[in-house]
Amino acid sequence: MPLAATGDLVTAAAGARTAVAAFNIITLEHVEAVIAGAESVAAPVVLQVSENAVKFRYGRLLPLARAAAAAAERASVPVALHLDHVQSDDLLRQASAAGFSSVMYDAARLPYEENLAATRAAADWAHAQGLWIEAELGAVGGKSGEPPLDAHAPGARTDPAEARAFVADSGVDALAVAIGSSHAMTTRTAALDHDRLKRLAAALGVPLVLHGSSGVPGDELAAAVAGGIAKVNVGTALNIAMTGAIREFLAAHPEAVDSRKYLSVGREAMAGTVARLIRVLNA
Repeated sequence: MPLAATGDLVTAAAGARTAVAAFNIITLEHVEAVIAGAESVAAPVVLQVSENAVKFRYGRLLPLARAAAAAAERASVPVALHLDHVQSDDLLRQASAAGFSSVMYDAARLPYEENLAATRAAADWAHAQGLWIEAELGAVGGKSGEPPLDAHAPGARTDPAEARAFVADSGVDALAVAIGSSHAMTTRTAALDHDRLKRLAAALGVPLVLHGSSGVPGDELAAAVAGGIAKVNVGTALNIAMTGAIREFLAAHPEAVDSRKYLSVGREAMAGTVARLIRVLNA
């Protein structure tokens, strides 16, 4: 089917009090696994390409984007393409021509006023291209010239009043909020601040996004969705599944040299992780 639009999927999820799962992809095996997992549970899904993934692919966006789009168009469920954690304005401006319907512009490392100005400019450009745009706001800070606390550093929390002003002044379509998750966690031990989430959901008129979801237990994720999270980003969980399955296969088959043998095992493991997480979000 034709590529879906991220904004449409997130809006529909928010209206149904569920969340759309958005998985970060690095290889074609990631792409195929995410789509297979989503198809197995008949759910829409978002394929995300981060700026770091683009750097890994020699700084070239199109090869992975074109492969993802081709796979998505052959899927039996709606699949959207999202450009994630973009800091480079040059990369941002490649989004529309590469088939992406949405971007996450990441200026959260900057002091508040600079973050706001950069995000406002990115939002104006994105909307002129017909793109849906997500931003991120971490802890209160930076207004005195000090850099803000990273949105996923221990203790970082998004302030509802500041978030409301940021959304209104920047014009973004969705906001990723800091409520206790952290990027690149390899254990599912994060405890979310559900009271803060409740206040953020009441304060903001745009969908809320949870980053760093790989380290969040299933019951916490389900509670976050019930509390107003409409898009859940997952990356590390796929890599854990893939790497673990490949390690196990190679340990059992030390003579193996055909990469298709172990990559297929890794792909299958990722697909299982995708299906499990989508079930949690739609429980």
